Amino acid sequence: MAQGSRIEWTEATWNPVAGCTPVSPGCLNCYAARMALRLSHMPNGTGKKYANTAKRARNGRPVFSGQINLDENALDLPRSWKLGRTIFVNSMSDLFHDGVPDEYIQRVFKVMEDCKQHRFQVLTKRPERALEMARQNLLPWADNIWMGTSVETRDYYERIRLLQKIPAKVRFLSCEPLLGPLKRMPLADIHWVIVGGESGPHSRAMQGSWVLEIKEQCEARGVPFFFKQWGGVKKHATGRELEGTTWDEMPGEQYDTARPRAAR
Repeated sequence: MAQGSRIEWTEATWNPVAGCTPVSPGCLNCYAARMALRLSHMPNGTGKKYANTAKRARNGRPVFSGQINLDENALDLPRSWKLGRTIFVNSMSDLFHDGVPDEYIQRVFKVMEDCKQHRFQVLTKRPERALEMARQNLLPWADNIWMGTSVETRDYYERIRLLQKIPAKVRFLSCEPLLGPLKRMPLADIHWVIVGGESGPHSRAMQGSWVLEIKEQCEARGVPFFFKQWGGVKKHATGRELEGTTWDEMPGEQYDTARPRAAR
């Protein structure tokens, strides 16, 4: 269901889909897989929603199983929120996973298109499917639908190039967990960059030089830069200041089509 969020760059989450499949190194310690495994054991509708979506790998780490569960009951929740919010879509899944039918993705986009009081942040590691659906004119790209992709190492720059071709008004990158330097990023037609280190058990360290290099590239191209966290096992202890400053830049007013946001 939709709920308030502690994720620094959004205000709420909305999960009409549950479940995913690991596709790249950034998935190794996925927070959503840990949460899905815990939620699957709850003795109510939440447990049913996340049933069989996650399991423990041989090394004991929670991992998504590939099971996709569609939550029809959550589909229309944004319609009940009258005051505009910034909403992260499918924080517990990937809307463009191949297990989510085209027709269901279209229904999710229809809700977003209709709820113009909100701004929706769709983040995927599968921009190739989003682009294919865009080329087939299967989705309404309303101005309040922001489209992003995850880039944890430079091995995944192709995701950026695919995102650049998607007709969203705001295109953004989530460089989290940042697992290596991202030199000479292709930032044309990118409107926002989020950077963060990995958190939780077994988290991999992020170097400050990697973060600063991305920040400098964003400044050179005039792209808003958002630093989410340093991460680590105790992310609250490491904080989110970079060189003594908190960086919370967002796309400018020219991209703000939603009504005033709810208080956080």
